[in-house]
Amino acid sequence: MSDGATSSNPSVGALNARFGDAVQRTEITSAGQDVVFVNPARNTEVLGWLKDEADHRYDLLVDVTAVDYGGGRPIEVVYQLWSIPHKRALRVKCELPLDALRIESVVSLWQTADWLEREVFDLFGVTFTGHPDLRRILMPDDYEEGHPLRKDFPLRGRFSRAEQTRRALTQDPAHYYKPEDFDVGGAPAVPDQVEPTTGSEPA
Repeated sequence: MSDGATSSNPSVGALNARFGDAVQRTEITSAGQDVVFVNPARNTEVLGWLKDEADHRYDLLVDVTAVDYGGGRPIEVVYQLWSIPHKRALRVKCELPLDALRIESVVSLWQTADWLEREVFDLFGVTFTGHPDLRRILMPDDYEEGHPLRKDFPLRGRFSRAEQTRRALTQDPAHYYKPEDFDVGGAPAVPDQVEPTTGSEPA
C-alpha cells in the first residue's frame, strides 16, 4: 500500500513485488525520503535481502532508532539504510504494539547494530531477540524509572527530585565500574569512603 506519491527508488517497487503483504505501506517524506513499513515478524528477511541483493545492496546501516508518538500508538523501530554502490537511501520501519515490544536483532546482518539496538532497548524498552549482549547502554542496569524517551515518561522522571538526589549520593561507584576502570593514567583506586567537602581548601 502506498500513500499515493510515486517513488523514484527502484527498491520500493522491488520490495512490493518480492515480499507482497510483508510490505504494509510506503511513504515519501517531505524531504523526499522513501519509507517502507514492513511486518516486524519479517524484518530480518526483508533487511537481509536489501543488504545482499546485488541490484539494491544496502551495505551500510546508518542508524537504528525508534519513535514513540504517544497516545497508545505503536512504537516504530526505524532502520536507516544506505547503498554505497548504488548511492541510494532507504528508510525501513516496523511498527510494534505497546504490549509486544519485541523484534529480531539485525546484528547478524550489520555488526554496527549492536550498540544502536542497545540504545533503543535502553531508551524505548524494545527487546531485540537474538542480540548478543542486550543490556542498557546509557542508563545503569538497575535503573528503575523506565525508558526515558517514551512519551509516558514524566519530564522530570518518575521519582521526586529528593529521591533522585538521595540515590545519586548513596550509589556505590564500584557497582557501576570495574576496578580497572579507576586505574586510568595511574590514578588511585576509589577510596572506601569519600569525605565530604566543607568549604574552600586551606591556603
